[in-house]
Amino acid sequence: MPKKPLEAIEEHFGKVTDPRKERTKEHKLIDIIAIAICAVICGAEGWTDIEN
Repeated sequence: MPKKPLEAIEEHFGKVTDPRKERTKEHKLIDIIAIAICAVICGAEGWTDIEN
């Protein structure tokens, strides 16, 4: 059975090292990566578009 898209993203990017300091982590890195990928697919062209 094929994996769900977000499961595949987490499997692929789940081992990426998070360079942020622990005290500055408001969101999980994998969540940021998944949101960024979805935003780019929808036409986002930069971090401002992703934020919006």
